[in-house]
Amino acid sequence: MLTINLIREKKNFVIERLKTKNFPAEEIVEKILFLDSARREIQSKSDLLQSELNRVSKEIGSLMREGRKNEAEELKTKTSVIKEEIKSLTEKLVPVEEELRNEIILLPNLPHESVAQGHGADDNVKVKEGGNIPALPENALPHWDLIRKYDLIDFELGIKLTGAGFPVYKGKGAKLERSLINFFLDEGVKAGYNEVLPPIMVNEDSGFGTGQLPDKEGQMYSIPLDNFYLIPTAEVPVTNIYRDVILNGDQLPVKNIAYTPCFRREAGSWGAHVRGLNRLHQFDKVEIVQIAHPDRSYESLNSMVSHVESLVAKLELPYRIMRLCGGDMSFTSALTYDFEVWSAAQQRWLEVSSVSNFESFQANRLKCRFRDKGDKQTRLAHTLNGSALALPRIVAALLENNQTEKGILIPKVLRTYTGFDIIN
Repeated sequence: MLTINLIREKKNFVIERLKTKNFPAEEIVEKILFLDSARREIQSKSDLLQSELNRVSKEIGSLMREGRKNEAEELKTKTSVIKEEIKSLTEKLVPVEEELRNEIILLPNLPHESVAQGHGADDNVKVKEGGNIPALPENALPHWDLIRKYDLIDFELGIKLTGAGFPVYKGKGAKLERSLINFFLDEGVKAGYNEVLPPIMVNEDSGFGTGQLPDKEGQMYSIPLDNFYLIPTAEVPVTNIYRDVILNGDQLPVKNIAYTPCFRREAGSWGAHVRGLNRLHQFDKVEIVQIAHPDRSYESLNSMVSHVESLVAKLELPYRIMRLCGGDMSFTSALTYDFEVWSAAQQRWLEVSSVSNFESFQANRLKCRFRDKGDKQTRLAHTLNGSALALPRIVAALLENNQTEKGILIPKVLRTYTGFDIIN
């Protein structure tokens, strides 16, 4: 969430920047400033009374040491009155602070200055394109038909076991999935990321820390009895490792990588664009997360974009990198780059990764801070994450783009992982 100091000191800047995200902030900002003023007024009165209480308490101690017990007892009556006044102010302060917090969390993160105005995917800006779009045979099949032809994934069995969107991977399909996971993890470790294997359920505090709650609870699977949520991405547990943590500045950036299954309700999803692997309720993903110094977080973002680009290039997939416009960005992001790969049989681009810098927005919710050497004060860190990579659409593109008359060729970089060169 945005800091109250930023809102207070740069009110008009906040309102103008949020227009890029098509978010009308004026009314909420005015209410925040009103509540903040009320909070500070109550706190100021309480602080003055506490100071007076401390002064009187010291005076009572002096009088008792001097043997002036009657005078001390008279002052004790005064302290009782002051304590009641402080208690009354505290009771007023609690609901004001709660309402202030509830209003602040309604504001999205401010977009970076490079983010373009726009309303959706059509307004995103292409910043790079790479790879070669393959020429497929005339009888080329979409991945859902290839999956059936080579018995790689069983969607119907998944429906029997759980429901739509929970596929069962089989044979070479399961081996390809596991090979991709291991390849992505190994590449991340080579790039300096520390592998972690986090829980796939998180509590409410973790969901709030990274901004999924209260904004996206409708997209998350929940376990009401325990008040847990199945994770929509490893970003949630991995970033929350640093909730309420103060790091040393020379530790930054902290770089973690994690594989997890991910769970998303995707309510209302339908149509040809969600067929097969295009959109699932459970899917595998490898995530990279960095906790960075504010002065160098955009260097970290660029390094993460380069890392993801190296993965799709090594898989020999045609790709493009898109800088998202304000209207297509997430609630929490300051700047996001999407990676899309070309699906040759579907003749469309498929999103396979989002790489984002959240600046201090998540860190403020997490209370993730650092202290530079020699500094007494702590500062909020910057948090970043990216898919490296999400597997379903990568698999879809690999199957479609590499199909031949003899079968589906496995990219060279994966063959030591799969143990086979072709699916036939």
